[in-house]
Amino acid sequence: MGKKIYIADDEKNIRDLIFYFLTNEGYEVKTFPTGDELVDCFHKDPCDLIILDVTMPGTDGFILSSMLRQESKVPIIIVSARDSEMDKITGISLGSDDYLTKPFSPMELVARVKALFRRLTMDFGETTDQTYAFANIEMEMKSRDFKVDGKKVDLSPTEFTLMIYFISNYSRAISREELLKNVWKFDYDADTRAADDVIKRLRKKLLLAGSTAKIESVWGFGFKLEEIVL
Repeated sequence: MGKKIYIADDEKNIRDLIFYFLTNEGYEVKTFPTGDELVDCFHKDPCDLIILDVTMPGTDGFILSSMLRQESKVPIIIVSARDSEMDKITGISLGSDDYLTKPFSPMELVARVKALFRRLTMDFGETTDQTYAFANIEMEMKSRDFKVDGKKVDLSPTEFTLMIYFISNYSRAISREELLKNVWKFDYDADTRAADDVIKRLRKKLLLAGSTAKIESVWGFGFKLEEIVL
C-alpha cells in the first residue's frame, strides 16, 4: 500500500499490538513512546496517518492533535482509555478525524484506518477543476480550497469531504448513518456521535467565517444544509 503510519502510545504492549496488525496489512509503521517524539519525526519525515494516545509523558494527545491540525491536514485517530462524552467531543473538536476508546479490537482500528485512507483516496483522486458552491461558500476540488466570501478557511480532510457531501445533497435531510457510510466510508457499525462531533466543529468554523450556510439538525434523524436568509 505504501502508506506510512506513526503511532504514539506510552504502553509498549499496545504499540506492539497495533504495529503487528497494521504491518500485516502492508502499512509502513513507526512507533513512539511519546507524542513529542512522534511530532519531531513528523516534522522531519511526514507520514500519511497518525494514531495518538491521549495520556502520555510530555505533551498530551489532545494538545498534539490541535498543534498538528494547525500545520497539517494529516488524518489523526485518537485512541484513549478516557471514554467520557466530553473527552470524545474534545478530541474531535481539536482536530482528530476519529476517536477510539480503549480497550478496542485491533481489527476495528484497522477498519477505521482503511476507511480513512479510502475516503482520502476518493477525495484527493479528484483532479478536475470542479467547484462546489452554496450560499457564500465556494469549494475547489483541485486546490482543496474552502472559501467563504472569497476568504480561505482551513478544513480538515473530514470536514472538507463532509461539506462537499452536504452541498451535493443540500435539498434533503441526511441521516447520520448515511454520513458514516458515504463520508467516513465505515463498513461496520459505528458510533453515530462521530458525525455529531465533526459537525459541531464545522458549525463553529462556518459561524466564525461569517458563512450564510448553516447545518441544521433534523430531530431524530440527521442534518440538512440550509442558507440563512438575512
